[in-house]
Amino acid sequence: MMAKYSNLSLKSCNISVTEKSNVSVEENVILEKPSRVELKCMYTATKDLNSMNVTWKKDDDLLETTDDFNTTKVGNTLTSQYRFIVFNSKQLGKYSCVFGEKELRGTFNINVPKAHGKKKPLIAYVGDSTVLKCSCQDCLPLNWTWYMGNETAQVPIDAHVNEKYIINGSHANETRLKIKHLLEEDGGSYWCRATFPLGESEEQNELVVLSFLVPLKPFLAILAEVILLVAIILLCEVYTHKKKNDPDAGKEFEQIEQLKSDDSNGIENNVPRYRKTDSADQ
Repeated sequence: MMAKYSNLSLKSCNISVTEKSNVSVEENVILEKPSRVELKCMYTATKDLNSMNVTWKKDDDLLETTDDFNTTKVGNTLTSQYRFIVFNSKQLGKYSCVFGEKELRGTFNINVPKAHGKKKPLIAYVGDSTVLKCSCQDCLPLNWTWYMGNETAQVPIDAHVNEKYIINGSHANETRLKIKHLLEEDGGSYWCRATFPLGESEEQNELVVLSFLVPLKPFLAILAEVILLVAIILLCEVYTHKKKNDPDAGKEFEQIEQLKSDDSNGIENNVPRYRKTDSADQ
């Protein structure tokens, strides 16, 4: 099999595992197109390796031992090698070498290149235009496709049918989606999908469309507070000014208080005299 497809490019990867490894050692393997793959795990230990058992798994499924597997021992290092050909997307996934009863393992994550977009939401305003961008580092997809998300599914964007959209770089390592004459309902999730001979990779972009009143709301709130504060200050100034310009009101108040005081004193003085007169008569 390997000889038949010898014209395919070879991808070789190594992982080292020790008896002190507490977690799985992992390495990413990126493939764009069908390739010959050679995965090698090297296990180093201080004890005897004659009884050490080595198995290989794809995801959680045990792989049957064939001529594609080769295990050798040199000194205190046990090397296990797995050679195979990746034809399609079904063969992508996690390939793990597992050593001994403790299941010390090394894992190779075989995938197509990852598409990258803007991590933070892109903010734009109603009536403007905006551009969403996706890229793929050190790779060249067969094509790019853009989708807009709704509540249930992803809807393909056809720039040839809808003049609102312009798509550039459909066959390059970068693609751009331009959206014109933005409306608030244009906000939401957009996906760019890169297609490779071995599979697809997609990335999500978030677009937030705001009306021009939104950024003014904090300013209007502050303005309302300032107006209220100024009104209170003016009312206090008017009240103080009126009190200074109307001294008769203060004198009138003092006269009323004086009359009340005199009346009270008169009543108190009359009552004792009346009692003294009664005593004299007796």
